[in-house]
Amino acid sequence: MEITNSTANDIAAIFALYDDAMAYQKKVFHKQWQGFAPSLVETEVAEKRQWKIVVDGQIACIFALTFEDPAIWGEKSNEPAIYIHRIVTNSAFRGGNYVPHIVAWAKDYAKSIGKQYIRMDTWGDNQRLIDYYQACGFAFLGLTEELNSASLPKHYSAIQLSLFEIALF
Repeated sequence: MEITNSTANDIAAIFALYDDAMAYQKKVFHKQWQGFAPSLVETEVAEKRQWKIVVDGQIACIFALTFEDPAIWGEKSNEPAIYIHRIVTNSAFRGGNYVPHIVAWAKDYAKSIGKQYIRMDTWGDNQRLIDYYQACGFAFLGLTEELNSASLPKHYSAIQLSLFEIALF
């Protein structure tokens, strides 16, 4: 297993994984992503913020990072943190328990670039993911106010999110 940056050659595979994830979300939860602009992923790839876990030469999982997230985290976004977004596991690798690997990698990565926190969010009413992220070492910080930001993908409109954090120092 290797965690490495995604490349421009991976963009079609990334969107195929997003499509598969949205179909899976429809089966297991009452909310799902509503798609992402190609420019978002292209920018993440170009800025080396889109990552992949490769197992036996195949993309097993993907995720993205940001270094600020003011639309969700408000003033806390000014603190030295990395924000993990859009973790997707390839359906052929589902059940591989990749989030603990992402967390271990993120701890080293965040420390190497001088960050003090690893943060992420999920839907405020997805108890299964809330419990899972806590089991992976994240502290549950509570819920956001209802979000209404034009800078966020449309599936964030008029919802609350659960916020999670790992303090490194």
